[in-house]
Amino acid sequence: MRQTLKIAGWISMGAVAGALTTVQLQAVARGGLMPLPLEELQQLAAVFGMVKSDYVEPVDEKKLITDAISGMVSSLDPHSVYFDKKSFKEFREGTSGRFVGVGIEISQEDGLVKVVSPIEGSPADRAGLKPNDLITKIDDTAVKGLSLNEAVKKMRGEPKSKVVLMIFRKDESRTFPVTIVREEIRTQSVRSKVVEPGYAWIRLSQFQERTVDDFATKLEQIYKQEPNLKGLVLDLRNDPGGLLDAAVAVSAAFLPENVTVVSTNGQLAESKFTYKAAPEFYMRRSGNDPLKKLPAALKTVPLVVLVNEGSASASEIVAGALQDHKRAIVMGNQTFGKGSVQTVRPLGPDTGIKLTTARYYTPSGKSIQAKGIVPDVMVDETLEGSPFAALRTREADLEKHLGSGQGAEIKDANREKAREDAVKKLEEESRKPPELRRPPELGSDKDFPLMQAINQLKGRPVIVSKTAIVENKNEKKEN
Repeated sequence: MRQTLKIAGWISMGAVAGALTTVQLQAVARGGLMPLPLEELQQLAAVFGMVKSDYVEPVDEKKLITDAISGMVSSLDPHSVYFDKKSFKEFREGTSGRFVGVGIEISQEDGLVKVVSPIEGSPADRAGLKPNDLITKIDDTAVKGLSLNEAVKKMRGEPKSKVVLMIFRKDESRTFPVTIVREEIRTQSVRSKVVEPGYAWIRLSQFQERTVDDFATKLEQIYKQEPNLKGLVLDLRNDPGGLLDAAVAVSAAFLPENVTVVSTNGQLAESKFTYKAAPEFYMRRSGNDPLKKLPAALKTVPLVVLVNEGSASASEIVAGALQDHKRAIVMGNQTFGKGSVQTVRPLGPDTGIKLTTARYYTPSGKSIQAKGIVPDVMVDETLEGSPFAALRTREADLEKHLGSGQGAEIKDANREKAREDAVKKLEEESRKPPELRRPPELGSDKDFPLMQAINQLKGRPVIVSKTAIVENKNEKKEN
C-alpha cells in the first residue's frame, strides 16, 4: 500500500531564507521500542529535581519540561523545532497561505531579525519595509536574544491590532519606527504574463495548498492568449518552498508520466520513498486533478527555469527534476540547499515537534542538502553582476546544518573575499538616492535574468556570469 501523505506547511514569517517550508510524512511508530539510555535519563531526572527544589525561586514544572524538549530538538539542526500550543496552530494554518500578521519573510542576522522580503500587498509591503531591513524591537521588546519563533509570536496577533517595529536600514544608516496594523494575509503564490508574442513568464513565490490550482489556471490563461506558445519561463527565484505534493504536481505538468520527480531517504522505512509524475502522488483529498485541463503542448514547450540563492526546498525539487530529465534549462545562481524532509509529530492535541527525518535526492540520485541545484547557465542579477550575492545565507552557512550525506563539504576560500567586496559595494550603494537603489520588478522588461531566459528560448546569445562561484562543486570523500 502506498504510503499515506500528510503535508505540513510554510511558516510565513519564521524561517531562514527559503527555508520557510517543510514536508511531513505520516508519523508511524517503529515496530519495536529502541533501548533507552537509563543512566542519562536518570541524570536528567536528577537535574529536574535539583532545579525544582534548589533554584532561587519556584519554577514552572511544565515549562522546565517543554524547555528541555525544545533544547533537545533544536540542537539537532536548524529545521527541527518544538511547537507549543500557539506556534503549532500557526504552523498548521500556514498551509492555506492565510495567517494574521504583518506579512514578511524573516531570517536572523547578528541576533536581530532580518527581513528577507515583504509579501506582496501585505501590511509590511504597504508600510515600505524592504529586504535586508533589520528589526531591532517589536513593540517594547528588544529583538536581540529572541529566537525566530519568539519573534514570529510577537509579530502575530489579532486582526486590526497594531504592532510597532523598530527598523534599522543599513543602506540608509538610520533607525525608525513603523506602525503596522495586522491583518489576514492571503498570499498569492502564482503570477504570470505574456512577456512578448510567443513567450510567457509564470512565477511561483511559494508552494501552498492552492498553488497547483492557481498554476493550472494561469497556464490556461497563457495558452488562451498565446495558443502557439514558443517558450515559457518558470520563475522560482526567492521561492522558499512549501508543500511537497505541490512541487511534484508542478514538475509533473512538464514531465512524462510516471518518471521520478524526487526521492527521500532516512532511518525509517517510511522515509525511503520515490515520488513520481503521476496524479496519485500529488492529488489532494478532493480527487480532482488540476493538471488534466492543461494543453498537451505543455509537455514539450521549450522551458527555462530561473533560480537563485533564495530558491529552497520544494523549488529545488522542481528545478532538480526538470534539470535531471533534461526537460528545462536551469538558469540563475546556485540555490539555497535545503534538501531535508521534516516530519511533524504531535505530542498531544495541541503541541508537537518538527523533526528532520530524511534527505531529498534528485532523479539522478544527487543530494540537494547543503549543496542546492547548480544552474546549467549561471546568470547574474544585473548586467553589472550580482554584487550582493555573497552576503546571502545558504543552508551550508547555517549553524548545525545537516550534511549532504555524499561526502564532506569544502568551504570556498574565495567566499570571505567576495563577502568583503560585497560589503564595500553595499556601502557605495547606500550613498545613492533611494530611487536608484530599488531593484527592478520581477517580470518587468528591466528584469535582467528574465531577459536572458527569453534570449535562451529564442536561441540568442545569453550574457553569462563571469564571477559566480559554485560552492561544494568538488566534495572531498569521507574516510
